[in-house]
Amino acid sequence: QVQLVESGGGLVQDGGSLRLTCAASGRTYSTDTMAWFRQAPGKEREFVAAIRWIDGVTLYTDSVKGRFTISRDNAKGTVYLQMNSLKSDDTAVYYCAASIARVARTSSSYNYWGQGTLVTVSS
Repeated sequence: QVQLVESGGGLVQDGGSLRLTCAASGRTYSTDTMAWFRQAPGKEREFVAAIRWIDGVTLYTDSVKGRFTISRDNAKGTVYLQMNSLKSDDTAVYYCAASIARVARTSSSYNYWGQGTLVTVSS
């Protein structure tokens, strides 16, 4: 099993920045890819970004390219999501997820999930 704990959410003004952290523990060696998803009120969960542990290859959804950066610290078993130039459309609960398969955009590809952290962007 793999346990994931997110932190770093909060309230920020339009144009501001936040950094989310996902701490992974347990059998993290069994996972290949880590990702961030988000779910806004009344909407389905959507892919935000992903990164592979082994080589740091990343993948982003178009709406966050150039504003968000995903990174990892293998020694700490931690994944980060640096979010800059935040907009009200970024308001959502952000979830960390882990997959034993290679990087993918679909939530069904991920085996483990955190509880989520709320990001609210005020305009």
